[in-house]
Amino acid sequence: MSRRFHASPRGVMAAVVVAASTLGVGYMIGGGGPIVAEQRAAKAPAEAVENANTLSDAFRNASEKTMPAVVTIQHTGETKPVAMKGEKGNRKGRGELPEQFRDLDPLLKRFFEDMPDFDLREMPSHPSQSSGSGVIIDRSGLILTNNHVVAGGGKVRVKLTDGREFEATDVKTDPSTDLAIVRIKANDLPVAKLGDSDEVRVGDWVLALGQPFGLANTVTAGIISAKGRGLGITEHEEFLQTDAAINPGNSGGPLVNLKGEVVGINTAISSTSGGYQGVGFAVPVNVAKWVSQQLEKEGAVHRAYLGVGIQPVNQEIASQLGMKTPHGAMVTEVRTGSPAEKAGVKVGDVIVSYGGRDVHEPRQLAAAVARSNFGTKEPLVVIREGKEVTLDVNPQEMPENFKTAKASSKSSDQMAEGTTIKKLGVEVATLTADKAEQLGLKVKDGLLIVAVDDDSPAAKAGLQTGMLIERIGQKPVRSVADLEAAVKDASLERGVLVLVRTAEGSRFVVVKETKD
Repeated sequence: MSRRFHASPRGVMAAVVVAASTLGVGYMIGGGGPIVAEQRAAKAPAEAVENANTLSDAFRNASEKTMPAVVTIQHTGETKPVAMKGEKGNRKGRGELPEQFRDLDPLLKRFFEDMPDFDLREMPSHPSQSSGSGVIIDRSGLILTNNHVVAGGGKVRVKLTDGREFEATDVKTDPSTDLAIVRIKANDLPVAKLGDSDEVRVGDWVLALGQPFGLANTVTAGIISAKGRGLGITEHEEFLQTDAAINPGNSGGPLVNLKGEVVGINTAISSTSGGYQGVGFAVPVNVAKWVSQQLEKEGAVHRAYLGVGIQPVNQEIASQLGMKTPHGAMVTEVRTGSPAEKAGVKVGDVIVSYGGRDVHEPRQLAAAVARSNFGTKEPLVVIREGKEVTLDVNPQEMPENFKTAKASSKSSDQMAEGTTIKKLGVEVATLTADKAEQLGLKVKDGLLIVAVDDDSPAAKAGLQTGMLIERIGQKPVRSVADLEAAVKDASLERGVLVLVRTAEGSRFVVVKETKD
């Protein structure tokens, strides 16, 4: 059971008495007379120091418990030759300023003119070097760190807090989560205890350990600021956010709670200066445990999948669906033959629970599904036409080629003439096989947007030329007649839910008449 520490209300009130008494004024607080007030005032400093020392002890104990297992990792990348133009013996080392600078900076021009000749072909190339942190998770020499600390081949060297150094014998990485494991030949190493990141709550005290800016054995303190953050830097993200100072060099080091348990692996910072600005991110340790076990056993990470495209539910979409609050993951696509299709998931469903856990946003669903056991049925709750429907889905291993389709490099500037839908402010045409291939659209049905009127409801909703309209509300659109019928009685004041597709995937938007 974790210990929590709070400021003592008694100490605060007594401090008020002390401050007032120094001015020659006496106040009665809660009764008891002036003698009781004086006793409380005398006791206040001792209580305050005791509380501070208790918290200090917790920091110290957590640091001392974990620090021996924290390591410094130095990575030397593979040397790549520098390609130089020119024939052998063509010595053109004397620099020349670009044309636009030759008359602006005579001092710089003189510096370039006075440079001695050198052969560019003989310029040496240097291997890249970087450093980070890691944490020992097995006595036999298994270390957990970040992928970006050790990626790229070359040599990885590990330095322990007791001064010993080892060269890594094996490195395995998972770029999708920016995690990696490093193996060294050693025995009876100090090991950090791995905690449970699912139990972490916003506001909990945490410590970040590592070697920021090369300063080994550094500890900083802060709290958990948020959970489930996404930064767009890896494929699978559910970062813990913290205000414990994390700086370059902290990457791969542990984020620990006050019991000395690792709850995250420090990974990234949000900064305009390149240094600490109060916002750092760590991979949850439950993700790290799952990834490291697979990397150690299989050499790669195998993830489960449902086979759906999903998007967040915003307030406008929630209103269209009759939801009181925006939450869940809205299904924009169901892949043919996928576990989702077999379970009966439909486009337009909003997934609000998976495996017995509430789903608040798409990232949360993706993370939960990825770590599912293959072949084990999980309950999936969706909102469909205003009602909750429970399905049983059997997640399977994600195929290697399960990637989002990319647009073709062929030109898509020329669009065929189409039919104007004045209510929306778009011109549409039936999708042809040639145009689908040209735009990278791997579908057969739908109406292609060939023009969008400026300042129209469609333009304000973000519809663009080259998008494919697949649905209006819950109704599929396969012809111009389908589209005209679907929008005929629709209220643009309330909004119309439209499913559009590009080469990157499908998403729902609300086309609405807005007043400027």
